[in-house]
Amino acid sequence: MVTVRNRLPRHKTAPPGNAPARRGNLFSPSCPTRRLLDRIGDKWTSMLVRALANAGGEVRFAELQRRAPGISRKMLAQTLRELEYDGLVARRVEPTIPPAVHYSLTELGRTLIAPLDALREWAETHMVTVDEHRKRISAPLV
Repeated sequence: MVTVRNRLPRHKTAPPGNAPARRGNLFSPSCPTRRLLDRIGDKWTSMLVRALANAGGEVRFAELQRRAPGISRKMLAQTLRELEYDGLVARRVEPTIPPAVHYSLTELGRTLIAPLDALREWAETHMVTVDEHRKRISAPLV
């Protein structure tokens, strides 16, 4: 009989703090990968991270809205608030009338750029093929 030690079941949640996380179960709401995908899976989050990265520094709210065509003021404010709560975006308010609010990526937020770039690269390389498969599958059977 073989005994395996120091092995956590796949459903265990990530250790507290900055300890390395073990591979999780994507079907578990506590899985770190699932939580990340839930968090960045909407289109505005990844677009705003990219817009802030391209800016290379602080960006005011209105400028950020121009850099993300199609986003409403409400959705922009909500997404920025969530990114700020997650520690990915920093918000700085100048005490002027009206207040000038500036946003930038935090150090943690900048670590998200490379994975998002990898997803973009994959999409640009493979989505044409995915779309072709979809068209074939949805085509009427002959």
